[in-house]
Parts: sequence; C-alpha cells; structure tokens
Amino acid sequence: MSTALRPEQTWVPYEIHRADVGSADLAAWLIEQGADGLTELLTERKALVFRGFGVTPESVESVLDGMLPNRLPYVHGNSPRTRVRGNLYTSTEYPQQFTISMHNELNYARRWPARLAFYCERAAERGGATPVVDGELWLSALDEEVRDAFAGGVRYVQNLHDGQGLGKSWQDTFETDDRRAVEEFLTESEAEWEWGPDGIRVTQSRPAVTRHPVTGAQVWFNQADQWHPAGLGDETSKELYDILSPDEFPQYVTFADGSTIPDAYVHQIRDRGLECAVDVDWRTGDVLLIDNMLTGHGRRPFEGARRVLVAMSD
Repeated sequence: MSTALRPEQTWVPYEIHRADVGSADLAAWLIEQGADGLTELLTERKALVFRGFGVTPESVESVLDGMLPNRLPYVHGNSPRTRVRGNLYTSTEYPQQFTISMHNELNYARRWPARLAFYCERAAERGGATPVVDGELWLSALDEEVRDAFAGGVRYVQNLHDGQGLGKSWQDTFETDDRRAVEEFLTESEAEWEWGPDGIRVTQSRPAVTRHPVTGAQVWFNQADQWHPAGLGDETSKELYDILSPDEFPQYVTFADGSTIPDAYVHQIRDRGLECAVDVDWRTGDVLLIDNMLTGHGRRPFEGARRVLVAMSD
C-alpha cells in the first residue's frame, strides 16, 4: 500500500493480516468479531484491508456474508458492470487505460449503500490499485470558494436511452424492463422524470456535503466531477459538446439552481480527491471493506487482466 502522504494527510486504511489475528479463516474471524464489533472497527478506521487470508472465488461468499449482512442490487448505478451472481458484481468495466476519479457509490441517489466490499479475484499485471480517500480530508482540501459555491447542492440529470444510444439504457440502470417499477423507484427516490420516445430523463437535486450519522463527520459527498464533462478530459469533453447539448448528455450536473458549474471547480474537485487518496495495491485474494460515507474510492489504470468484484450493503 502506498503511504506517501501530503503533510496534512494523516489517514490510511487499516490493514488486517492473517498473521496478526491468528486465523486463516477470514469468515470465521468475522463471526468472532460479531456484527457490532466489525461495525465499530469500520466506523473508527473508515476502510479495512484484509490480506493473506487466501480468499478464493469459492470462499468469498461466506466472507461477504460476514461483512455485508444485506447485500443490495446495483439499481440506478451509472458505472458499467456485470452481475456475477446474486448481488455480486464486477467492480467496473470502464476502459482499463483510464483513471476513475474518487467518488462514493450511488451518492447521487436518494439512498446509497452504507458499506462496500471489494474482492480481488485476480490482481493486474501492473497498476490497477483502488485509491481510497477520507471524505473529511477531501472536503478540507478544496478551496473555500469551491465549498461555498456548492453549499446549495447539485442537480443531476440523466438521459437513459431505450436500448440504443450513448451511456446505459434505463433497463440496465434499473435492472428491469418494467416502466411501472422504474416509476415507483423514482417516486420513492424523490426524483423527477419524463418518458420520451427514446427513453427517460431523470432529474434529482441532492446535497453536495453530508454528515455521517454516527461520527458526525462532515464529508464531501457528490459526483459533480464525474457527471460534468470537464471531468472527462478536454478532448472527450469537446467531442461530447460537438455532438450534443448539455441537456442531451447521458449524464450531466449543475448547481441546484440549474446554473453551470465552472470547469475549474470540477478540475479542482477531481484532482484534489486523487491527491489526497491512498492507493490500495491489490494482491490476489485481498478484500477491502469501506464505509461508503466516510470513504471515497476510485481506480488507477492497469495493464493485463484484472478482476475485482464488489458487493454493497445498507
């Protein structure tokens, strides 16, 4: 794990090694800790890395049972991924040559998972670390001007096609082809929507900052830099603007009042999140458990085959 920190950065994920706990069976060790013990440790440490337990594709389910008592489906997710079995998914299928910037899973939704578990089934030949960031640190690293600008929250816009177009379809996003089920989900999510001839447009207003219900920590908690074209890089952003207006993008974000978020703010959010992050360098069989509010995550580029799976829990 990389531990080269900025002077003001004092947090790193907590590593738990097989030799430290005297047990080769991670699932059994989790049972010994109990649900309350694990929750207390995770809340205190924000992210836990389990190494040397030799977790395999055959044993990972029992490990996840101990970490995530109520695994959730990836409904309303915007990252390309595949369901492996049950509510276990590939972590992402975003092209491996690109960095995925820091974010908290599904924090644009009305409800988000409380914790995530990542399992490294196969480490990349080179690169492919999962960077994690302390949400308090990320917030404090932003200029006061940026924090003040986001005080009113953000407005997310999704244009989900009906099977053909840019981005994900609404069927893949909501894991159903039942329009009524989608409408019920969006009603519960306090979102606005409108069906069109080619799909559905979804609009949601959410806060940019939130507080953890247990620790009271105030954390940066939005995906403005991932939903804004400026976060894609200059060339990709220009190509998108050349063919579509912002309101036609597969996903787009503005301030809550509908005004445009400056590109410079987006670049600062993205870059400082990555600067504050600590890389979890994968070894095959490792498991990473994170508090999804206190800790953001991303992905570094990689070479060769890499397979990291993810599951989520409330």
